[in-house]
Amino acid sequence: MSILSGKKVLLGISGGIAAYKTATLVRCFVKAGAEVRVVMTPASKDFITPLTLSTLSKNPVYSSFFDNDNQNKVWNNHVDLGLWADLMLVAPATANTLSKMANGISDNFLLACYLSAKCPIYFAPAMDLDMYKHTSTKKSIAKLQSFSNNMIPAESGELASGLVGEGRMAEPENIVAFIENDILSKLPLKNKTVLLTAGPTYESIDPVRFIGNRSTGKMGYALANTAASLGAKVILISGPSFEKVNNSSIDIIKVESADEMYNAVHQYYDDVNIAIATAAVSDYKPESVVDRKIKKKDAKLQIDLIPTKDILASMGKTKKNQFLVGFALETNDELVNAQSKLKRKNLDMIVLNSLQDKGAGFATLTNKITIIDKNNSIKEFELKSKEAVAKDIFDSILNKCNIK
Repeated sequence: MSILSGKKVLLGISGGIAAYKTATLVRCFVKAGAEVRVVMTPASKDFITPLTLSTLSKNPVYSSFFDNDNQNKVWNNHVDLGLWADLMLVAPATANTLSKMANGISDNFLLACYLSAKCPIYFAPAMDLDMYKHTSTKKSIAKLQSFSNNMIPAESGELASGLVGEGRMAEPENIVAFIENDILSKLPLKNKTVLLTAGPTYESIDPVRFIGNRSTGKMGYALANTAASLGAKVILISGPSFEKVNNSSIDIIKVESADEMYNAVHQYYDDVNIAIATAAVSDYKPESVVDRKIKKKDAKLQIDLIPTKDILASMGKTKKNQFLVGFALETNDELVNAQSKLKRKNLDMIVLNSLQDKGAGFATLTNKITIIDKNNSIKEFELKSKEAVAKDIFDSILNKCNIK
């Protein structure tokens, strides 16, 4: 899955012949999973129609502050569009538009959006050979780069004038690849590996029955998706769960029992940078497993249970440079129990949630957590979606750990 999946892309199109390529560019972004909104200068509509771009983007196309054909005119808010975007791309960026961007001139809707945007800005120059080499164009580009705008270099080839040289707008596929690589290069967990355990474990009683718990794996899967969005390679060791991921940076290893999870964890643990144990691992398992289904009788059934291996304690005992995070789901004396677990199991951080808090715990879409680090710093969070909680957890990890 592309790093652009779920991103909001504001595409600004200025009036150059390369505007015809933006139909393909919009399709590339949509295929990557991005939501695209298009802003056009009036001149750009001479090269490609708003209808084409609105059809491909599945969103209205903007080119002015007001729709002159609408009797009930509503102001198109450039500020809202600028704030909506996760990134803005101006392509093609003509010499005229580059100069106006560099000098803060706002005489059309696209430029107003550019000056309102708070997100990363990319621009793809497109013009004839001599225009591209002109001193004024070079100054405009240098000025924009000094504003931390990102230039997607023009390519060489045949130009509209018939000349051959540098000045062609980069091909749509190359533009998308440039932006993907640029985003990835700036992610805090690029080239890092995160190991996660998630879901319940099932301990067999007989071929039909098992001992388990109510964990669905939602929190662990949300953390896996967040880690991948931060650039990490993720190893997700999951007990039985119906949750899904669709990110190619996440490798899922399916297990069932505590012993299987223990073995899988220690297969990878030595080589990871961050390990987060969210799985609700069974504390006990049957001492022996019956090979046939146990038939119901009137007499009581007694099953002897023995402790399972403590996966988190073993991770703390063998920890080297990993940043190790545990979870504590408590029903009473929550803070005391979590602090004890943090120390006993040699953790760097523990995430506490309580079944006393409505909306927290298993099989919910939300969670309410308290994060405690090894220096006994305590931070409480309000009830949030598990996706938002995952972000809070990784913000805390990145703030506390020193990953090299």
